[in-house]
Amino acid sequence: MQLSKSEEELMNILWKLKKAFMKDLLDAYPEPKPATTTVATLLKRMTDKGFVAYKSLGRSREYHPLVKKKDYFSKHVNGLIKNFFNDSPGQFASFFTQETNLSKEELQELKALIDSEIKKK
Repeated sequence: MQLSKSEEELMNILWKLKKAFMKDLLDAYPEPKPATTTVATLLKRMTDKGFVAYKSLGRSREYHPLVKKKDYFSKHVNGLIKNFFNDSPGQFASFFTQETNLSKEELQELKALIDSEIKKK
């Protein structure tokens, strides 16, 4: 299941805070801040989708993510590779290195990462 753009924005805030009350979430938004009802609706949808859970403390709810950011991002990248690059990580890597305007230093860092992964296998 996927998150909408606004849900992803809220999820990024929650990943950063690790756990938060509604006030904390609203405070973390940049201006113009969304309405409390908007954030409450997003939280409800994200809870229904299994991305967020909460603990009731009196009349308040403390929200926390159920999905790790790395896991969510990994699923998206793998879907991108499957859907746009014929399930070929090599095609994705080629596109990524040619189209993202990486500096020579960034390409060398990427090469070092790849060399390190090759040694592990």
